[in-house]
Amino acid sequence: MKIDRVETFLVAPRWLFLKITTDDGVVGWGEPVVEGRAETVRAAIGELSDLLIGADPMRIEDHWQVLTRGGFYRGGPVLSSAVAGIDQALWDIAGKVRGAPVHELLGGPVRDRVRMYGWAYGETAGQVAEAAATAIAAGYTAVKIAPPGPMAFLDTPAGLRSVVDLLAKVRDAIGPDNDVAIDLHGRASIPASRRLLPLLEPYVPLFVEEPLRPEYSSDIARIVTATSSPIATGERLYTRREFRDVLDAGVAVVQPDLSHAGGISEVRRIAAVAEMYDAVLAPHCPLGPIALAACLQIDLATPNFLIQEQALGLHHHHGQDGLNYLVDTDVLRLRDGHVERLDAPGLGIDVDEKAVREAAARGHRFRSPIWRDPDGAFTEW
Repeated sequence: MKIDRVETFLVAPRWLFLKITTDDGVVGWGEPVVEGRAETVRAAIGELSDLLIGADPMRIEDHWQVLTRGGFYRGGPVLSSAVAGIDQALWDIAGKVRGAPVHELLGGPVRDRVRMYGWAYGETAGQVAEAAATAIAAGYTAVKIAPPGPMAFLDTPAGLRSVVDLLAKVRDAIGPDNDVAIDLHGRASIPASRRLLPLLEPYVPLFVEEPLRPEYSSDIARIVTATSSPIATGERLYTRREFRDVLDAGVAVVQPDLSHAGGISEVRRIAAVAEMYDAVLAPHCPLGPIALAACLQIDLATPNFLIQEQALGLHHHHGQDGLNYLVDTDVLRLRDGHVERLDAPGLGIDVDEKAVREAAARGHRFRSPIWRDPDGAFTEW
């Protein structure tokens, strides 16, 4: 069996899907993308495919090593994301060839279902609290929220209070038996984080996500020591070596993205490194159904798993909830706050290729929003 074709599909709302076909007709799907840079990742896949055509798809680890280390210049989100999607597709093929879900190939499941959380959005704290209550009523046991706008380097007392009030209103809306995480999206400075995080502690967040931008990862220990709330980070870290630095600093929750951090092969290693630090895995996944299915395979086989993000139906998806690209949508449906174990071979989903090709004919040009402060200076989204 040899790899015969590598195809990519730019599909709404902001995703890139990948299909690997073997010479005997076995197909594997992956989801490689850098949001807002999908065309760039697509070009990288085209270059990497020269190393794949005619090769044995079952040599997953060998391919991973060659694709990540075979070029003199290595690393970064574009290359790592291209490799991630290829890696997902190769695991999908391996599972289908062996007639087993990927989690069986990773040593078998350690749980029967995966706890999920959803996002709660709104322009005001009241709207976010209402959305959070709606999510809980729909079956979630946890939600994640984010301040709706930019954060100043050193905010006013009123600005800090607005973030605290947001969390307080959501906590009141969902009660003490459910969880809420808060994502600062890398918008806070080191001094702002040290001021803000202790004020959030009375509302017992599940974790505080990405208080700092990834370029300040070496300083995250200053944030960890400023609060009793668990600190989470990692959606913009791509290798186990990068995660080692933040784990050394005391981060409690690691959040690699299976479409960015080298795919299933590397994320399983990141989880194992985190386990050595008594840290837990909560994969980042604001993407489509293929990426989510890959996450679920890792979640099912990882002892130190905490909770899984999902974004099907996310507010900026404009009506495209991702399930449109599946033949059987039921496999990813929420039941009692969880998704049940995926037992079909490979990634456990059946991609609707006709729907994918129709969407790819339209494509997309998603770009990340550009925010500016009141004085006109660029600020973090």
